[in-house]
Order: sequence, then C-alpha cells, then structure tokens
Amino acid sequence: MKSLSVGDQAPDFELPDYQRNLHRLSEVYKNHYVLLVFNIGFA
Repeated sequence: MKSLSVGDQAPDFELPDYQRNLHRLSEVYKNHYVLLVFNIGFA
C-alpha cells in the first residue's frame, strides 16, 4: 500500500454504516468535512 504524507489526497473508498448502507468518501466529502484516522494497530 502506498504511504500518504500530510496534504496528500486520500484514496476513494466506501464503507458500510451500522445499517449496512454504503458511503463513498468522495460523496461524503462533497457536502461535509471529513477527518480520516488510520490506526496502525492496537496494543
């Protein structure tokens, strides 16, 4: 996987919500602010 740096555009992807409705990042970003957090792992 390509690593990202500060200021890079996030890759477009979609994920389901708790009701199994799919949400695509590019669609959400059109009307809302988006904060993405990618956890490396949990200890």
